[in-house]
Amino acid sequence: MLETSARLLRLLSLMQTRHEWGGNELAEHLDVTPRTVRRDVEKLRSLGYPINSVGGVGGGYQLGSGASLPPLLLDDEEAVAVVVALRTAAAGTVTGIAETSARALAKLYQMLPMRLRARINSISSAMVALPALGSTVDADTLTTIASAIRSHERLRFDYRGMQGTPSRRDVEPYRLVHNERRWYLFAWDTDREDWRTFRVDRIEPRIPNGPRFRPRQLPDEGVAQYVTLGVTTKRHRYQAVLTMHAGAREVADEVPAYLGLVEPVDERTCVLRIGSESLDQLAVWVAAFGFDFEVQEPPELVDHLHTLTARLQRAADAGRVRSGDQP
Repeated sequence: MLETSARLLRLLSLMQTRHEWGGNELAEHLDVTPRTVRRDVEKLRSLGYPINSVGGVGGGYQLGSGASLPPLLLDDEEAVAVVVALRTAAAGTVTGIAETSARALAKLYQMLPMRLRARINSISSAMVALPALGSTVDADTLTTIASAIRSHERLRFDYRGMQGTPSRRDVEPYRLVHNERRWYLFAWDTDREDWRTFRVDRIEPRIPNGPRFRPRQLPDEGVAQYVTLGVTTKRHRYQAVLTMHAGAREVADEVPAYLGLVEPVDERTCVLRIGSESLDQLAVWVAAFGFDFEVQEPPELVDHLHTLTARLQRAADAGRVRSGDQP
């Protein structure tokens, strides 16, 4: 009986790692016959696990979704990852999940073996999660948008623009994008007949959703790049393109995703696209990143860098004079 129970747990663990398993594959992993696998699957079904049969050579199985969530089997690394994620959820950008996260964490923590509790306690004692100081997103709004994306249903909502200007939008939703600070909806605006990016914290969905739509081909550059350019560069008056004399990973460590887009060229060079409403701000940013660079666009940024350099030189010379040094 103990051997059978252990095999059932192992079978369940295997089925949770992949969308679909062949019966012969499971038999080979468990070192049993396909007939034993069939019997074990029936036992799991009797315990409430929704396991679907899949056609094909030798037959197969798929762990489906049921009316309630059955127990999950996690390996050590998965358990640690889930606990750490739950501990930091309260400080994230989604509202209304702090209490839910705490309940889930309590259930999981009491099931952990002592060796994992020690690891997690060590991580927790060393971690300090900074609270999200910017705008947060309602969890129900995220769920509503995600459901419309999955079902290919048009989404209707009230929207507040950058200046607080209200508008009513009708869109075909395609992706939710998170860039460390904010959530964005990437969608096709049916009125403007173009791709648009919307801040989710400014969206108030209208119920019910609109009719289903046939998905369009996404932009060639990819959703992540399209959204990043839209929120960091294209919406600004000045849009800079810089060749950075450093690897993309090094530059990305200094330039967060909400500030600019880093595109690798080779191991020692990358392109940075970044925007601002002020040439002063743009010049200070690019000079402070700590890398040699060349300005490709716009030409007025080159002139402004000369002006800023002269201003800084005058300030440095004045400081030397006051300290008694010769400029």
